[in-house]
Parts: sequence; C-alpha cells; structure tokens
Amino acid sequence: MKKILLVAVLMMAVVLSGCSERYALKKDLKEALKVAVEQDKLQAAHMDGVEGQLPRTFENGEVKYTGPRGWVSGFFPGSLWLLYEHTGDEELKTLADKYTRRVESAKHDKGTHDLGFMIFCSFGNAYRLTGDEYYKGVIEEASKSLVTRYNPTVGCIRSWNTHRKENPELDFMVIIDNMMNLEMLEWVGGYDGITRSHAYTTIKNHFREDNSTYHVVAYNELTGEVVEKRTAQGVSNDSAWARGQSWGLYGYTMMYRMTGDETYLAQAVKIADYLIPRLPEDAVPNWDYDAEVKKKDSSAAAIMASALIELYGFTQNETYLATAEHQLRSLSSEAYLAKVGENGNFVLKHGVGHLPGKSEVDVPLSYGDYYFIEAAMRYLAL
Repeated sequence: MKKILLVAVLMMAVVLSGCSERYALKKDLKEALKVAVEQDKLQAAHMDGVEGQLPRTFENGEVKYTGPRGWVSGFFPGSLWLLYEHTGDEELKTLADKYTRRVESAKHDKGTHDLGFMIFCSFGNAYRLTGDEYYKGVIEEASKSLVTRYNPTVGCIRSWNTHRKENPELDFMVIIDNMMNLEMLEWVGGYDGITRSHAYTTIKNHFREDNSTYHVVAYNELTGEVVEKRTAQGVSNDSAWARGQSWGLYGYTMMYRMTGDETYLAQAVKIADYLIPRLPEDAVPNWDYDAEVKKKDSSAAAIMASALIELYGFTQNETYLATAEHQLRSLSSEAYLAKVGENGNFVLKHGVGHLPGKSEVDVPLSYGDYYFIEAAMRYLAL
C-alpha cells in the first residue's frame, strides 16, 4: 500500500512540475508579446517617414526596407494584425490596416511565387479579423496572379524565374518554400487541382530517404522530368538547409489542416521526426543542419515551433509539443528576444537570411518575428 501511495505521489509531482513549467512559459510568452507590441509600434512610428516601404531587417546599424513586391513585405503588417488579435489594441488595428495597404500593388505581380507570403499574411489576417470585403478582394486577385505560374506538365507552381541562358526550359525551378503559398489558394477555393498537384509532386521529388528536403528542384517544363536537385541557400546540394526544413514541416501541416488529406499529415510527421533529434541544446537550429559554420537561425526555430504546435493538435504527440516549448523558451529568453528600443525595433535576434550570399547573417528578420508571434499565440491558446 505504501509503495502504491509513493508512486501516486511521484506521478502527481511530475504532473505538477509539468504544469508549473508550462505556466512559467506562458507567462514568459505574454511578456515577450508585450515586447513585440512595443517594438512594432516603434517600428511603425519610424516607418511614417519612409514612404511606400516596409521593414525587412536591421543590418549594419540601420533598418533595411523592402518595396511592396519584395517577398517579405507582408510580414510586418501581418505581425501587427496578430498583435491586434492578441491585445484588442485599436492603435495596432489602425497601423495594421495602414501598412497592409502598402502591400496591395503586389496582387497583380505574376512574376513571383511569394504572393501567399506577401498577401495572405497581411490581407489574409486582415480579412479574418475584420470581415472587410476589401481585403478579400485583394486576396482573390492575388490568387489569380499566382496560379498563372502553374505548369500542368510539371505539376507545380514555378518558384524563381529561369536562370539558364541556354535551354531555359530545363530550369523550371520549384523551391520547398513554395509550399507556404498554397494556403492562400486553398482558402480562396477553386484551385484544388493546382494545390494538391503541387503538394504531391513536391513529396515525390523534394524529399530524400531520410525525410530531409532539397531546397531547389529544377524540372524540364516541356516534359515534367526532374533535371537537377540543388540548393541556393544551404551549405551544399545535399545538406539540410534549416529554414527550408521548417517551411516543409509547416507547409504539410497546413495542407492537412486545409484538406484533411492524411498523406500530408504523414509527410509532416516524417519531417518532424527527422528534425527533432538533430536540434542542438537550445533547440534553435544552425542555419544549415549540416554546416560546420555555426550561425543560429531564430527564424527557422520560430517557423518550426509554430508548425509543431499545430502538428501536436493533430497528433497529440507530446514530443512535438515539448520541442516547441523548448524552442519558445529559448526564443523568449534574453539570448534571442530583443530589449525594447534595440535591435532596430525587431523582436528576435540572430536570424540568417542567406549565408552563402553573405546577406542578412546574424540579424533580425521580419518573418522570424511573424512566426514567433504566431507560435506564441498558438501556444497561449492551447
């Protein structure tokens, strides 16, 4: 009897310890979101004097901007909408609308695959939170532009435009990031054939036997055959570029949410099970899992944490939730979370945009902030 009581007491202690840790994390995340609110308000005030631009990063002591057709243009207004949702602060709503409208001209851009990032993170959140038909119209127009990049022979939406000077038909490039842009098309509806074809083709051709993903797959656009598998931002063609792995995890988790297709859930699980054992002590990955050069990428961790929280909701796999918690503890610590008024008024430190290109290395990134805010809010909603 005494042994049974002792086991019961120990089990209760473990449960209480877990609850205490989660309570502490939620408290830390609430404080981190307060920092995000202050930083984004400061950023918005600074943006008043910068016509038509949006914040991208803070590098060499100054904020760097992007135009409305830069791939990261939607993340700052998207962050403002998320923070408005979290706080109910009408000032944030006004600012979110103001900077969302700066992105509108991108809806006509047929030269990029990134319209989901640009439009759905900004206008998508705007419509979700307000129901204003103006925002919905922009999303629908952007979707029409995006699907012009679909090639039925390849079965995918083209990512980057052709770079080969000779035989350009051999360079129909599809990057793993492009999975993220399917959410907008799924939400609008009517593009099921395109989104499902892209997602299935990507499973077939992007993933290795160990469930890591290539960054770029080049196709022959006339035949649909795979020409080459390579990287643009990783350490090598065969390496696991960290943010790309996170895009894949998030993309397939999202596609399961949008479609209910178990194939996508299975793929997300495979990716998660590949990544989690490879994470370092603080669960914030190196910019490439296989690189000897050590530069943390907080954006890859933020995207991964947000995806894992959603994947936990579908699977109830405690390892996924525990990993996301570990990542959020790190990201909300002094090691990664900026102090108010510092870091160019961005939220997270230590992101990596394109290390081989020597661009945006060990800097804040607008998309890192966006997915951290989203991940924090998803966790607080559990």
